[in-house]
Amino acid sequence: MTEHYASVTINAPQHQVYALFTHFNDFPKFMHFVKEVTYYNEQRTHWVVQVLGEYEWDAVNEDWIPDRQIGWRSISGLSNAGKVKFSSLGPNRTMVDVYISYSPPSGPLGKISDNLGVNSYFGRILQEDLNHFARMVEEAPPGALDPMSSHYLFHKKSATAKGNVTNRQKTAMQQDPRMSPQALAERQARIEREEALMREAAREQEGEKSRQAEMTRMIQQEQKAALEREAAIRQQRQQELSKRARDTIKLEPPDPVHDTLGGRNASKDRSPFGDQDARRLRFPKEETPMQSRHPLKFRSGPLPEDTKTDTTSP
Repeated sequence: MTEHYASVTINAPQHQVYALFTHFNDFPKFMHFVKEVTYYNEQRTHWVVQVLGEYEWDAVNEDWIPDRQIGWRSISGLSNAGKVKFSSLGPNRTMVDVYISYSPPSGPLGKISDNLGVNSYFGRILQEDLNHFARMVEEAPPGALDPMSSHYLFHKKSATAKGNVTNRQKTAMQQDPRMSPQALAERQARIEREEALMREAAREQEGEKSRQAEMTRMIQQEQKAALEREAAIRQQRQQELSKRARDTIKLEPPDPVHDTLGGRNASKDRSPFGDQDARRLRFPKEETPMQSRHPLKFRSGPLPEDTKTDTTSP
């Protein structure tokens, strides 16, 4: 007995994955090595597969647990059995584990199969077709329980797309109301509408990204312009301050006679524009113009005759 195992994680709820997998007669529409799955009744099915040779068998369902597990066992043809487990990994995430065991054909056919590496080849295509199933489920609308609702049916590698199905499978599909020309045309129209909506949504999203990028660019430009204006204002102010400082430095130095520490124009002759101490005569024997004058009332002793002043003058 040869055993094989394959597993895949699907982004869909457990019940949806379980319901879509139990549509055995739709396997040829997305699997590439299953040529036929037809029903005798709800419990018995007929299978034909192409794996380096054509094999077929009748199977009966067993060990079914709703939403959790399905199983089968062959009752004629190639001896095999299988089990598929569905495990929830979250509200929209499901793991599918497939276990298949079979007995290779006895005699020369079995030896040829072993020499050709049928076992390893079957393991690879089992995983590949399980991946096809995952994609079919994920491309179906959320909550859809009919495989015909998925866009991924009849992909270019499927047995149906390649015309690699049995006559009995073709007859079964022709009798299926979901496969009538009208139903297929409606399905194709629906797919085209949905794809057009997706393209339009993608264009709108791209347009929104472009608008956001343009808005960001404009904001950045405005911020840059504001910073440049502030820098220009600061530079202008700095230049004005520098100019004022230079103009202040260029002022004429104080006059040694007229701008003395004794007061404004203290060394000039009497003038109504001078300070009060400038209205007094200089000491007669002082020759320096920087000498301040003292009011007469603070002087001690009589003044010389030639230095007397008219006290009645204002």
